[in-house]
Amino acid sequence: MSIFTPTNQIRLTNVAVVRMKKGGKRFEIACYKNKVMSWRLGAEKDLDEVLQTHTVFINVSKGQVAKKDDLTKAFGTDDQTEICKQVLAKGELQVSDKERQTQLETTFRDIAAIVAEKCVNPETKRPYTVILIERAMKDIHYSVKANKSSKQQALDVIRQLKETMEIQRAHMRLRLLLPAKEAKRLKEKLKPLLQVVESEDFDEELEMVCLVDPGCFREIDELIRCETKGKGSLEVLSLKDVEEGDEKL
Repeated sequence: MSIFTPTNQIRLTNVAVVRMKKGGKRFEIACYKNKVMSWRLGAEKDLDEVLQTHTVFINVSKGQVAKKDDLTKAFGTDDQTEICKQVLAKGELQVSDKERQTQLETTFRDIAAIVAEKCVNPETKRPYTVILIERAMKDIHYSVKANKSSKQQALDVIRQLKETMEIQRAHMRLRLLLPAKEAKRLKEKLKPLLQVVESEDFDEELEMVCLVDPGCFREIDELIRCETKGKGSLEVLSLKDVEEGDEKL
């Protein structure tokens, strides 16, 4: 899609239009495709990478620019950049049915790939294939949410799949070194956060090798740093405790 803006004859190509109705008027902004969602999810911070022009239109495809009076009446300001930000945040992204369907299918596959990468069958510790996860997502009738990132949705999917199949996030293997003075007290505090303690060795300090849920990593790290005033340490031995070969149903 290519358009001309008659006011300055700038030709805009590869346009994604975001539309907003306010004060009985329609307002539109011209953005680069694929950048609107990046901005909304916080991945893109540079407004110039998102907006094709800091101009508010009433019709982007015809190049019709909004009047200052209409902007002031609707938004309480005629600052085009500020209004663009409002439209970008709350407006409706205009996409064709075909584009929307393609986008949803791509996101669906992305979510399945993230789940397959992060999870295993807890019984065998083997990972599931992406195709198997896609099939399981279809079985629970999971519908993609356009306003959420693939990573956020993958965590939702894991929670939902736990109700219908044997699946959990692959454990991380950590080595913890705790100073002798704090070892006993700190070990009790850490207990609820550790899934499996594989080995313990007490000499001048307590060394523990354990498996933990990745969601607890930050809490364990903060607990050791704060309680030992930086004398204790945590080392990641492996990000995923998995067995070779794919899981089959």
